Amino acid sequence: MVNSLAMQEEGYMERVEKMKEEVKDFIRSEMPQVEKLEQIDGVQRLGLGYHFEVEIKSALQAIIDGATNREGAFDDDLHATALRFRLLRQNGFNVEEGVFKRFMIEDVSSFRESLREDVKGLLSLYEASFYGFKGEAIIDVARTFSCACLENLKGDDDVWARKIDHALDMPVHWRPNRLEARWFMDVYETDRRDCSSPVLLDLAKLDFNVVQSVYRDEVSKLARWWVNLGLNKMDFCRDRLMEHYLWNTLMVYEPQFGAFREMSTKITCMITLMDDVYDVFGSWEELQLLTKFIERWDVTKIDELPSTIRTCFLAMYNTTNEIGYWIMKEQGFNIIPYLHKLWVNQGKTWLEEAKWYHEGHKPTLEEYLNASVTSIGGHVVLFCSYFTTSNKLSKEALEYLCSIPNIMHCSSLILRLMNDLSTSSDELARGDNFKSLHCYMNETGASEEATRRHIKSLVQDAWKQMNKDAHNYNPCPGPFLGACLNLARASQLFYQYGDGHGIPDRETKDNLKSLLIQPILIK
Repeated sequence: MVNSLAMQEEGYMERVEKMKEEVKDFIRSEMPQVEKLEQIDGVQRLGLGYHFEVEIKSALQAIIDGATNREGAFDDDLHATALRFRLLRQNGFNVEEGVFKRFMIEDVSSFRESLREDVKGLLSLYEASFYGFKGEAIIDVARTFSCACLENLKGDDDVWARKIDHALDMPVHWRPNRLEARWFMDVYETDRRDCSSPVLLDLAKLDFNVVQSVYRDEVSKLARWWVNLGLNKMDFCRDRLMEHYLWNTLMVYEPQFGAFREMSTKITCMITLMDDVYDVFGSWEELQLLTKFIERWDVTKIDELPSTIRTCFLAMYNTTNEIGYWIMKEQGFNIIPYLHKLWVNQGKTWLEEAKWYHEGHKPTLEEYLNASVTSIGGHVVLFCSYFTTSNKLSKEALEYLCSIPNIMHCSSLILRLMNDLSTSSDELARGDNFKSLHCYMNETGASEEATRRHIKSLVQDAWKQMNKDAHNYNPCPGPFLGACLNLARASQLFYQYGDGHGIPDRETKDNLKSLLIQPILIK
């Protein structure tokens, strides 16, 4: 058994490189097309896709160019058709929802009843349905039909039941890569029907442990930074360094992008700190003054601020400038003006929300979302995902991102709505802080149950729009697009069973253990 990764890291890396070559040969090899799709899916769900992007793209392009691209090529094989659809959209290829028409009744309003017994096909159809675009009616029908059928198949004690329960709990498209990989390894090993390539499983385990050791080093350095900063001693703000690091690791998980995880975790700490200043600490007059300091971005008259707020502002100011200095040193580009612009937007929306509270104003849902999608901080973090991972920054790309393109908005909207859905009934009754649920209920008189259904429908609509945007041209190369999707995925994870950030729950702690603490034992 492997008990000390640090002692064997060099041997690990040699084994990993050897196995990677074997997997490349495996992906390139000739095999039946359905088997090829299943193996590509296995590579990606085991968390290995980032090693084999070129080989996977080539293999999928070959499938598109081959005989399986013609209409009806898979005949009545729902699993193969749905898996092909999902993998092509997942990897940026165009494929129309019309491929599912042959499985539907004549008026295309529902899927054939005979498909209800096809467990494998239903599961693949269900997973594929989450890659739909806004306005695609067939995909919506596919989700409703497959979900209803799978609900009736839950409960049996076998591998298929485990897969169904996992999918209905959250589809693979909404799951963060590294945590899904950790779960899928166990299923892949248990289900010998899936485990047709032992080298994939062995490589996945080795790779997971190697990357985990990278994460451990990063978070230990950040812990020292946070303690030295001294803000963990302030009793009014949330001390969430580990959760912040988890957020950012789920957003950009590839080991080579440690600069993003370090700097974006620091930025996330500042977002939470300042959010707490505006929400629970500062008086209305103090918050107005603080917002002016953020707008001026000048510390010459810093003594005008109260002591605690002055400390918080200086922490944000210095952290931002330190990050700007690092980017200037590495790439010769000054990103501080762009970060400052986003901080100003943050300050204005935090102040607007504070004004609502102090004046007792009840915003409409539209009014609330116009401010709160910014105030939650997703825009700043996503901006970091570009300038810390791109090899060559450009003024055009930075200005494009500061304009908050639709894909950034949709990702932040999902973050906002999922955060709000974690609001408890008690919090709604107290009415302490405005949330989208309060706004909709006040505006329409809807029940809490109906309101939650409505907010969940907005989440699904945002995902559809983001799916479409991810396929369109984007002037920002690198992991930025993935970070937009992954911020939404992290939001789904953190707020699935409650407020896993504000009040870290058992699931959040378990996820931290899986990602950072517990290596996979290897025989």
